[in-house]
Amino acid sequence: MRTTPIYVELDIAADMDAIWSHTQEPNLHRQWDLRFTDITYLPKEGENSPQRFLYRTRIGFGIAIAGTGESRSSKSIATGGALSTLVFESEQPISLIRRGGGYWRYKPNGDRVTFSTKFNYTTRFGIVGRLLDRLAFRPLFGYATAWSFDMLRIWLERGIAPAVTIQRAVIHYACVALLSLLWLYEGLVPKLISPDSGELQLYRATGLFPNVEHVLLPLLGVAEIGMGIAIAIWHLRRAAYVGQSILLVLLGGAAIAGTPELLLSPFNPLVLTVPMLALAIIAAMTASGVPMAGRCRRRSEDEVGTEKGGGSHEVYL
Repeated sequence: MRTTPIYVELDIAADMDAIWSHTQEPNLHRQWDLRFTDITYLPKEGENSPQRFLYRTRIGFGIAIAGTGESRSSKSIATGGALSTLVFESEQPISLIRRGGGYWRYKPNGDRVTFSTKFNYTTRFGIVGRLLDRLAFRPLFGYATAWSFDMLRIWLERGIAPAVTIQRAVIHYACVALLSLLWLYEGLVPKLISPDSGELQLYRATGLFPNVEHVLLPLLGVAEIGMGIAIAIWHLRRAAYVGQSILLVLLGGAAIAGTPELLLSPFNPLVLTVPMLALAIIAAMTASGVPMAGRCRRRSEDEVGTEKGGGSHEVYL
């Protein structure tokens, strides 16, 4: 079963020395690369010997995958670029990756540096391992690599440490998940599944749409479900939060205007509207600092050339 190498490329507005140090020094590298929990360099046997290293990745439940590797680096005085090649392997029986290799390339590009990686690996567990890799692990591994690259870009361009970026991302995605679930629930349960539980009477009390509430309520439910889906898809666009905030204010305001005594109820519209507005504000404020795997290019020029009739895109080390 042929495998496609993982390729990630990103332009970073930083100088070569900064990118080199943040990717070659273990104490800096481990901070931004989600693929590794720890990286330790071993003493070199000689000046021209490859740099051997140990790596470890925690995968949860107290389990960690460990392995070894070797890297060689070279810099070009003529072009100002650099290349770092590596091979790695894990002898742990539970590790899906058996052995692999690839490179990191640093290419000056005006006031930026084009930082790219391409790597491939073999797997354990026979055809089951190959299927698991192809369907789940490899796409996730590629996504984690691209997400990490963008987190490195944020660190170098904006000075925001990876630990802070990860914290913001967790807060952002938690808010987005809650918002989406609330919109989906509000659109599905009280408006489509059980409109007679009180939602229909509530909108009749507003007097805004006499005699057609039973028609408009399902449409409103569909719109709210659409809002939940839109927030999940376009969660990095502030316009999505502006739109949903306006809808929240209109819905809550209409309900209270039609039935002011609702404010005396322990479960009045404000109990839902205010927290959802707060979640929207937090999600919007953290959106700009969230890494995006989509900012990275995922196909190399070699792969594009292959589609047009060029050669193979395998990695040979």
